[in-house]
Amino acid sequence: MPRLEPGASTLVDRRSERQALDQLVADALAGVSRVLVLRGEPGVGKSALLSYLSDRIVQLRVARATGVESEMELAYSGLHQLCAGMLDHLKQLPAPQRDALATVFGRSSGPAPDQFLVALATLTLLAEVAEGQPLVCIVDDAQWLDDASAQIIGFVGRRLAAERLAIVCAARTGNGADGLARLPELSIRGLRDSDARALLRRVIPGPLDSAVVEQIIAESHGVPLALLELPRTRQSADLAGGFGVLDSRPLATKIEQSFAERLLPLAPETRLLVLTAAAEPVGDPSLLRRAAEMLGIDMAAAAAAEDVGLLYVRERVEFAHPLVRSAAYHSATAADRRRVHQALADATDVEADPDRRAWHRARAIPEPDEGVAAELERSAGRAQARGGVAAAAAFLRRSAALSVDRTSRADRALAAAQVSLQAGAFDAALEMLAVAESTPLDALQSARVGLLRGHVMFAQGLATDAVPLLMAAAERLTQLDLGLARETYLTACGAALYGGPASADLLLDTCRAARALPHPAGKPRAVDTLLDGIALLVTDGRAAAAPTLMRTTSDFSGKDVPVDDCLRWAWVATTGPNALWDDDGLRAMCTRQIRVARDAGALARMPAQLAALGGSYARSGDFASAASLMAESNAITEATGARLAPYVEMVVLAMRGSETEAVRLIEATTEQAAELRQGIATDVARWAAAILYNGLGRYEQALGPAMAASSSPLNMSTAMWSLPELVEAAARTGAVDVARDAVEQLTATTRPASTDFGLGIEARSRALVSEGDAAEAMYREAIDRLRRTRLRADLGRAHLLFGEWLRRAGRQFDAREQLRTAHSLLGGMGVDAFAERARVELLAAGETIRTGVAGSRDDLTPQQAQIARFARDGLSNTEIGARLFLSARTVEWHLRKVYSKLGITSRKQLRSALREGDPTIAHL
Repeated sequence: MPRLEPGASTLVDRRSERQALDQLVADALAGVSRVLVLRGEPGVGKSALLSYLSDRIVQLRVARATGVESEMELAYSGLHQLCAGMLDHLKQLPAPQRDALATVFGRSSGPAPDQFLVALATLTLLAEVAEGQPLVCIVDDAQWLDDASAQIIGFVGRRLAAERLAIVCAARTGNGADGLARLPELSIRGLRDSDARALLRRVIPGPLDSAVVEQIIAESHGVPLALLELPRTRQSADLAGGFGVLDSRPLATKIEQSFAERLLPLAPETRLLVLTAAAEPVGDPSLLRRAAEMLGIDMAAAAAAEDVGLLYVRERVEFAHPLVRSAAYHSATAADRRRVHQALADATDVEADPDRRAWHRARAIPEPDEGVAAELERSAGRAQARGGVAAAAAFLRRSAALSVDRTSRADRALAAAQVSLQAGAFDAALEMLAVAESTPLDALQSARVGLLRGHVMFAQGLATDAVPLLMAAAERLTQLDLGLARETYLTACGAALYGGPASADLLLDTCRAARALPHPAGKPRAVDTLLDGIALLVTDGRAAAAPTLMRTTSDFSGKDVPVDDCLRWAWVATTGPNALWDDDGLRAMCTRQIRVARDAGALARMPAQLAALGGSYARSGDFASAASLMAESNAITEATGARLAPYVEMVVLAMRGSETEAVRLIEATTEQAAELRQGIATDVARWAAAILYNGLGRYEQALGPAMAASSSPLNMSTAMWSLPELVEAAARTGAVDVARDAVEQLTATTRPASTDFGLGIEARSRALVSEGDAAEAMYREAIDRLRRTRLRADLGRAHLLFGEWLRRAGRQFDAREQLRTAHSLLGGMGVDAFAERARVELLAAGETIRTGVAGSRDDLTPQQAQIARFARDGLSNTEIGARLFLSARTVEWHLRKVYSKLGITSRKQLRSALREGDPTIAHL
């Protein structure tokens, strides 16, 4: 019968797969990064192809990792395997990245790092190693990687470009490893019948009945491991004579059963040794020897398992195939599994590896044990300190299950729910809340259950469902923990705002309840002032809330707000400047919050702030900087898997007048917002549609979405921003009463803070419903005020509307002056639809204007343009890479392409080569 050893492979055919791997190696040597995921069912030959690859890369450095099913809940275990031989390069990483990896690998202590800072650090580390020698990372059984490692490897794979680096993973079809999604894949299928016959005849001695051959091929579906293993389940006479019944069990089950049957004839001590190796995922021979000694097993027993090709104890403990491990573990009795876990726990160094020891102890006991539960709880704390929230959740879930004391059980279940929520494991969080509720709870524990349930609903995108739960929890907490109660009400306000119009009544109820809260003793925190400001805004209006909201904007823009509060509440704090037409305050706040998040390595907290700041840049007509900000935001959300509506992208496309692209994105966003009940995204989509059609001069089409967006009962930001669009659309379609009513609604939003932005927009809008000298005075006031702001697109639109009004008044000379200014401003920014309106009006006023011709700068891709601007503004390749989640080598590769397209040779020439007036966002 055939014998299979780790690394040994008999490749039959696989010509196209081998060519793909050969090309991957050649590309890595040439400095072109490659990533490939081999996908296929168990036994189809993925590991054999990895062995083929290993034989071809003697001139490259190799890093390896193997996913192990029992390790899936130990955070970063797979990543640690992959990077273990590279840690001497840590000192060459930027300090925040170096510290992040040192923390998650247990080499130093410190605050738990953001997972996506760990991802960036891994990218930098692999690129740094590949600079010295081309590197190939090989990951087998990737479907069993822990979630954190899978996400990071997938993230790195999606960001490679010009490194001398290749990543090859083997993963089962349809099994886990979601972090590897969207990487290039090569589907590995079973052998063709002719190749399957050749393999069978090559490995099976003696006669083979042709009917048996066909039956085995039919059962195996051409899977090589099945072709090697299924004949073992038949007697020689069956193979020769064609007797037997077709087995209808799943193929993986049949192969695993074959391995289990090969274990049965072995001596009991050999089977117990194989089971011990199966329960020990590290593959450490010395640990296996210690455990075997505690079980009274002589290591010589391993020879029998090696003789039948199942287990090999060499530099590492290796199974011939992962299904051998599975067969050994699942075919054993529960009592034997507990015995080997206890032996492994006793053999594991409590100082060097306390967490695996605790995990083995937890699997060794048949009933609750308070000592083991406490040990698991300590392991959870260590895991969380390293940023391993998924591992911490797993430890706490098991700790709760093994708790004897009811109060401890409830506390551990609540802690497990909290950490599961952080890990994005929402079902597990709800399950733990149910466990907590199954025990008697005190008042604080009961309030925490409601609070966490509300947070889970909100995190799942069910904002409207979350608000009542959060309000109920806040009401309970008021008598127990006033500070936490106020924070809970603030979270409920944020959820209601996120839910949009459907949550308007809930928002009002929440704010009324918040207004009734006692004021905290001592100096109020910034978060308390923020809650007071939003509550006043909703219940009493902008005039009453303006002083408090402006103080909040000042607080969150300064340095006195603690970092933790900045990270937790910045997404709600933008409500103030948005509601008060305070663009300067919004920019100052977002810039501060982004810097805080970047310095803290809390990258996952940045997308909302990047989007808010990107929206401000878009309204300034600075689409280049808006694109840079959104590229960074998208890189983070790509890594986190978060779904953030494309707010800025919709507005930019609308302002540009890119109808086909804008409509497609607006419709897709509206559909998704309805599905996820994200009312705020629907409002932004309607606002963008109004901008689009006003720019195109199709005012009838602008009127509907403008009315819908501006009529939102929340009227916090998007609704009021839609009012100027409604005024313009209504005035141009003869709906004068609608336009005048919209102006009055707009005035109520602009006067409380009296910013030049707000008053300029109000004056521009009021001019549209005015006549004669009053209209002209309003247009001139709008231009004067908007000129004092950064809002160049709104200024250009003011010049356009004034020029259109002057031309209709017969003042052609004056009209041409305004329209030339509008065309220059709007065209120079790329606000093309509005610029085209200005050009048409200039023609009607008797002047011809030539349409500009795009220069070579417009040939740059969006990513190249971002990199060029960052380089122009003085950022190093490493700093640019940190912004855009790229390696320094890839940044340099892109810059060389930029130089070629712009006809320059160095960074020094970028400032003159790029369009004058491009702003800088390097201060972020």
